[in-house]
Amino acid sequence: MDEALLIQARKLIRLALEEDRGGAGDITSSAISSTRRACDGHFLVKGEGVIAGLEIAREVFHLVDDRILCEALLADGDAVHDGTTAIEVSGPARTLLTAERTALNFLCRLSGVATLTRAYADRIAGTKARLLDTRKTTPGWRLLEKYAVVCGGGLNHRMGLYDMFLIKDNHIAAAGSISAAVAQCRAYQEEHHLAALIEVESKNIAEVEEALHLHVDRIMLDNMSLAMMSECVARAGGRIPLEASGNINLDTVRAVAETGVDYISCGRLTHSAPILDISLDFLT
Repeated sequence: MDEALLIQARKLIRLALEEDRGGAGDITSSAISSTRRACDGHFLVKGEGVIAGLEIAREVFHLVDDRILCEALLADGDAVHDGTTAIEVSGPARTLLTAERTALNFLCRLSGVATLTRAYADRIAGTKARLLDTRKTTPGWRLLEKYAVVCGGGLNHRMGLYDMFLIKDNHIAAAGSISAAVAQCRAYQEEHHLAALIEVESKNIAEVEEALHLHVDRIMLDNMSLAMMSECVARAGGRIPLEASGNINLDTVRAVAETGVDYISCGRLTHSAPILDISLDFLT
C-alpha cells in the first residue's frame, strides 16, 4: 500500500473517529472497561470473498492507541472463507472497543468492493477484456475504493478529472462535435505539456467512425447493444482500444467481453458493492 493511500486513509480515519467519539468519547467502554485490563481478539470473516484494507484497519488501532498490537494473518487480495481469521489484536480493552467499529467499517467496505470486483473478473476470465472501475466512488474514499478494485483483480480507469481527457456527450455538445472536442483537448494537451490520454465516448457506429479517424487513444462504447459493439470491434480492427460501458452487470458482463472489446468499465464495482461481513470477537 503506497504512502499516498495511507495519507488519505489517515485523514478518513481521523474524521471517522471524531464522528464516532464526539465530544464525550466512548462512554460505554469508558464506563465498563478499565484502562489496565488487556484483551485479545480476532477479526472473523463470515462469508466468502476477498480481503482488502488490512493495513488501514491496523492504522485505526494505531491512531486510537499505539499500545494495541495488531497482526494481519493475510494479505490484501487473498481469498477468504466463512470462519477465516484475518487479524489478531491485543491491547487495552477500552481502546480496542473504541476502535472496533471504525476498523470494521473500513475493512468490511473495502473487502466488499474487492469481493464484487473478483466476481466480475472471474466472469470474463479467458477473454481479452480487462475490467475497469469508474469515478462513481464514495466522496473522499476514491483512492481506497480504487485500491480495493485492484485487490479484487480489476484495473483503475482515470483517478479523477486531472489525469485523462474523457470527452463525454456533454463535452461534445459544448464543443459542437467530436472532432472539435478532440481538437480542443489536443490544443490544451500541447499548451500544458500533458501526457494524458484522450478517450472519446460514442453512442453509435457513426460516432465510432469519427473517433477512429481522429486517432484518439481509446473509444468508449456507451450503452450499445451486443451486436453494435461487435460491429464496432470489427470496424476498429484493433487500431484503437475499445471500452464498453453502461448498465453492465454480472449477468451481462461475459457477453460484453465476448464481443471482443478491450476494456469493460463498471460503476457497480464501487457504487453497489455490499460489504463483506466481518466481526471482531474478544477471546475469553
